[in-house]
Order: sequence, then C-alpha cells, then structure tokens
Amino acid sequence: MEISEAQYRRIEPILPRQRGNVSMSNLTVLNAILYVAEQGCKWRGLPKRFGNWHTIYTRMNRWAKSGVLDSIFEKLQREQIVRIKIEAVSLDSTIVKVHPDGTGALKKTDRRPSASPVADGPPRFIWLPRMLERP
Repeated sequence: MEISEAQYRRIEPILPRQRGNVSMSNLTVLNAILYVAEQGCKWRGLPKRFGNWHTIYTRMNRWAKSGVLDSIFEKLQREQIVRIKIEAVSLDSTIVKVHPDGTGALKKTDRRPSASPVADGPPRFIWLPRMLERP
C-alpha cells in the first residue's frame, strides 16, 4: 500500500513543511508508515528502501503528538486514496498473569487492631524490663 506522487500532491498541504537538512521526504515517510500499518511489522522490520527506521519512527511520533497523523489518515480516507479500517484490540484479564503481591490482597502478617483495645483481647506478650546490674 503505497501512494503515488500524484496522490501525495492531493494531501501535501496538510503535512508540515520540511525545513533544514532533511534526509527523507514526507512521501517516503508516509509510505513507510502505511507499510507498517498494512504489514503489522515492527519499525525495525521496515525494508531498507524506506531508509533508517528510527528517522521514520521519530517523524511519525512527532506527527502523532501534534495531530498531523490523524488529519493525514482522515484526508486519505476522504480523498479515497487509501481505505483504512481502524481496529481496537483488547486483552482479557484471564490471560494476564499477576504476581501474588500485585493482587492487592492483605498480607498474612498484617495485623489490624480494632478501634477498642478490649475487643482485641489480652496482649499476646508481656514486656518485663530487667536490670542486669545493680547500681
């Protein structure tokens, strides 16, 4: 799923203007993002023809934070250049293992005294101070 130069010109006005010493065009970055979305691969799995995966990821992250990526996908859908179906994935809690300490259960050693000391019963130990030497 790659867009051509003519299709790119239709959505180019909503993309940020490239300034300075830029090694990769917005079209290449956009095609790489579409490749990852279509294939479901990791960023490191991008083919070498797209260039450095970290550069693409960094630019995509900036676009996502600033809202540019949402407007790109909206414009691609509206112009009927690319049809995208966004799906959500959820995890059932029965497949996620939790350590016993992370469940929030009370520890067995945790003693909770009640409001009245009489309800707690007699103390379980007696403190007897002893003198070892006589003055």
